[in-house]
Amino acid sequence: MNVGNRMKSIRKQQGISADQLAESIGVSRSTIFRYEKGDIEKMPIEVVANVASSLHVSLIDLMGISNDSISEKITEIVSKLNPDRQQNVYNYADNQLREQNNTIVRMPRTQIKLLGAVSAGTGEELQDDTTEVDYTGTVPEYDYALQVNGDSMEPLFTDQQIIFVKYSEEAFNGQIVIAYVDGKAYVKKYYCNGAKCELVSLNSKYDPIDVSGNENFKIKGVVVL
Repeated sequence: MNVGNRMKSIRKQQGISADQLAESIGVSRSTIFRYEKGDIEKMPIEVVANVASSLHVSLIDLMGISNDSISEKITEIVSKLNPDRQQNVYNYADNQLREQNNTIVRMPRTQIKLLGAVSAGTGEELQDDTTEVDYTGTVPEYDYALQVNGDSMEPLFTDQQIIFVKYSEEAFNGQIVIAYVDGKAYVKKYYCNGAKCELVSLNSKYDPIDVSGNENFKIKGVVVL
């Protein structure tokens, strides 16, 4: 059983609908089904953690990692450490146990300003007004949020993932930007070397977009990671 299979099984056992889980973790219903069917093979660990929290199960249970397996790996690693480092491991584990016993950490849930969708592939037209939507997770300082459509920025950003953006009309080489090209909005990695400027996908099956000398190219923000 992979993570998607376990996710579906646990969700149904608890009587939680795909719509309820989607709203809880801030993605669309179709994305939940894609996770469960395995269409999105590499779920970001923060998404897995959010799903586990929403389904009220531990992360290791959702990932299918047995406690015995973890204990064996920890024991094997610790046995190879010198005494001082073994003491460090003990101190860290003891602190973790104390925090666990004294504090229940819940992912914060808040409303965010969603401007619309941005394409990781063929381009999107952004709406003029933001809408308020619920989001579960840590929210960085940002100016507006967008939903990613497409898979060209995987594995960093998956289809339907919400990303946060700081408004800027300039960017450094290698930054992830929101760019307008011929009236369409994209999320891409920006590279500019002399006269040649490109918007590059992280998924190798997509070709770069050459924006060199394009008067209809503008940077509208930098994604906050």
